[in-house]
Amino acid sequence: MLLNQFEGRTNGPDNELRWDGEAWIGTDTNRFWLKSEGFRNNGTVSDGDHEALCDRPIPHMRYFDAQVGVRADLDSGPTRTWAAVGIEGLAPYRFDFEPTLYIRDGGHVAGRLTGSYDLLLTQRWIVQPEAELNFYSKDDPSRQIGSGLSDVDTGVRLRYEINRKFVPYIGFAYSGKYGNTARYSRQVGETTSDYRFVFGVRVWF
Repeated sequence: MLLNQFEGRTNGPDNELRWDGEAWIGTDTNRFWLKSEGFRNNGTVSDGDHEALCDRPIPHMRYFDAQVGVRADLDSGPTRTWAAVGIEGLAPYRFDFEPTLYIRDGGHVAGRLTGSYDLLLTQRWIVQPEAELNFYSKDDPSRQIGSGLSDVDTGVRLRYEINRKFVPYIGFAYSGKYGNTARYSRQVGETTSDYRFVFGVRVWF
């Protein structure tokens, strides 16, 4: 189990909790994954994304696995369930790369592109830039999601590996909403662009 991000985010007057973790069981050729991420702010949970995936290596692609399964959007908004198919692995120069396609009823299609890179300053000090982009084929007003590029969550974190299993970090994060997603947010008085200082821990069990 890896809790990759368990962090507080603040811009001064407003604070929120962010989590992003995954757990797996199996072998190098067959694995079962559980993934979860989301935000909690003022008692409300948003962007709650939970996935159960089966994983196998892709032939002739040494550092990439194929993943298929299901995603459930479970948070303070209406529940949505998707079929999921994607790949995960190390691109050249050890860049973590994870594109995933999601499909549900009504012809709704979504895509997520996630990437990160670990830059070693020393054996213990590591800088990690990362980004997540979400795309949707159709509007979903009940969840305040618009078609096209919906939102971006990106940042850079500086962590210190006390040991491999417990790693505190600090950093800076930016989240932005675009297109109709931004319009829905403005209609309810929410910001569409947010910069925050982050502090948290990375934990491996």
